[in-house]
Amino acid sequence: MALQLRPNCEYCDKDLPPNATDARICSYECTFCADCVENKLHNVCPNCGGGFAPRPIRPATERRPGVCVIKQLPSDKRVHLKYSVEDVAAHSARLRDIPPQER
Repeated sequence: MALQLRPNCEYCDKDLPPNATDARICSYECTFCADCVENKLHNVCPNCGGGFAPRPIRPATERRPGVCVIKQLPSDKRVHLKYSVEDVAAHSARLRDIPPQER
């Protein structure tokens, strides 16, 4: 099963195409841009409380049969925050000083 490669930052709605080097995901594939992860979320996922990692780039070229962004299309469903900006800030403040592997 391939990653969904969601098309946008859930916080600021910035477009994050499949080849975006600034896309970040948590272990549940919540997707945010690097700027929001660093400056708004402080490496705390507002949904699960986990940390983030760079989202892998799906190859544009089919080097193996059926394995490329054309054969396994990214999601076109835009996802947005489920919580208010104030709630997200409070959640992040509670967890930001705890390393992700200890949350």
